[in-house]
Amino acid sequence: MSSAVARVRAAHDRIEQVDRPEVWISLRPRAEAEAEAAEVDAKVAAGARLPLAGTVVAVKGNIDVAGLATTAGCPGYAYPPEADAPAVARLRAAGAVVLGSTNLDQFATGLVGTRSPYGAVRNAVDPDRISGGSSSGSAVAVALGIADLALGTDTAGSGRVPAAFNGIVGIKPTIGLVPTEGVVPACASLDCVTVFARTLPEAERALGLIADPVHSATPARRPGPWRIAVPDADALGPLDPGWAQAFDAAARRLADAGAELLPVDLAPFTEAAAMLYDGAFVAERYAAVGAFVDAHAGSPGLDPTVAGIISRARDIPAHRLFTDQRHLAALRARALASLGDADALLLPTTPGHPTLAEVAADPLGANARLGRFTNSTNLFDLAAVAVPAGPVDGLPFGVMLIGAAHTDDRLARIAGLLTTPQLPLAVVGAHLTGRPLNHQLLALGARLESSTTTASEYRLYALETVPPKPGLVRATEGGAAIEAEVWRLPAEGLGTLLAGLPRPMTLGTVELADGTLVTGFLCEPEAVRGAREITSYGGWRAYLDSVGEEPSRDPA
Repeated sequence: MSSAVARVRAAHDRIEQVDRPEVWISLRPRAEAEAEAAEVDAKVAAGARLPLAGTVVAVKGNIDVAGLATTAGCPGYAYPPEADAPAVARLRAAGAVVLGSTNLDQFATGLVGTRSPYGAVRNAVDPDRISGGSSSGSAVAVALGIADLALGTDTAGSGRVPAAFNGIVGIKPTIGLVPTEGVVPACASLDCVTVFARTLPEAERALGLIADPVHSATPARRPGPWRIAVPDADALGPLDPGWAQAFDAAARRLADAGAELLPVDLAPFTEAAAMLYDGAFVAERYAAVGAFVDAHAGSPGLDPTVAGIISRARDIPAHRLFTDQRHLAALRARALASLGDADALLLPTTPGHPTLAEVAADPLGANARLGRFTNSTNLFDLAAVAVPAGPVDGLPFGVMLIGAAHTDDRLARIAGLLTTPQLPLAVVGAHLTGRPLNHQLLALGARLESSTTTASEYRLYALETVPPKPGLVRATEGGAAIEAEVWRLPAEGLGTLLAGLPRPMTLGTVELADGTLVTGFLCEPEAVRGAREITSYGGWRAYLDSVGEEPSRDPA
């Protein structure tokens, strides 16, 4: 871990190197950021545990940062916040240093990243294309390597579209999981504070630090492979060239990792998506900032597209809202019924990636197309994770996994199948299919790859453990081939197993019958002294069958 001061200096060097002034609305003075970083370094040196020490953060311009004006992308709206928003304060308390306030689609109204008097934020990979909004500056700051983490918001997809377009991770948590105090509202009942990072583990760690304690457990699921709902190509509608193939490839990666792919009716999702701006729900944007927009009509600081959207919402009759709420409730019931017992819905994050010129030519139409898959998520009170799944023709392509409220951890684990290498693990005992510890593998997203045996240089012993387990050791003589299963699981899952592995069990290299070397469960040699050798049975199952012994359940 680099020192906090060194990281702040590197960030400012990177800011000068990339020359993207439109990313920022305001930067903290370099000396001020370095002084705060020096305090972080001093705390670490004194023994403080600061999990984000040495990390720098960018914050969307509609989220309060003490000492910086909160503009929401509109100079005339600016106000000096009295304190950090809770999400910002929690990152700082963990040792992160805030670099500054980032550009956005004004009043968080848009998915394009161009609706700002501070300039259109260009894509991190192709400057002729949009960065995606409304959390445009935050996403690009991370993608360009300036910031390690960034905060955004998401009402219609603003924490996911910019992630997809810039090749990074965006987590849109369950509504209410992260406090929205100190955030200029777009639609207050739907708004979420979101996290951007270059990797999924970094984003998860940051979300864990800014979220309120979770009082309700993740909804229960039956053991088995992940179940992923995947719409067919016709339901997705027109996609950019190569995107349908990239989406199919992402679905296949999930299937190859052991997920069960299920059909889904996408119609209620896309129908609800159209209601976010075309229906009465947009009136909540007028409730947030409509009076300001009306009072400053024609001001050069107001983006005309944003002002038009918000002002038109003033005249929506109240009865229309109640009608739309009933319609939305019916669509939500259909959508959830279509998902059934699926753990997640896999979708492209957007149907395409327009250029700056294309958005300028049709600002409303281009924006509406971008929200086809994202707009319904918060209306349906769902959680989502957006991850890279490309590139396609040199540009980032992204997908998202959407699931029920409070399945944030589950969605991240499934998304890890797309972003994390899958490693083989050989098991010979209590983790075999149907045995009492097999559920540990299933919970980590593991899938059974093959049934085989070890090479003929191993000996097996019955250990006195709870639940009963065998001990596998490599032998110089007297060995035999032992029944084994090879499972595939994410690398982080293997780390989880290792961290919780009780002695005398260990993980080491196991040679299989075909000569392949894989990680597998072994036993410390000292533990088998005096234990009953059961090598002659050829495996743990055969031994248990011979003695008529049913393994006890794992007490955990």
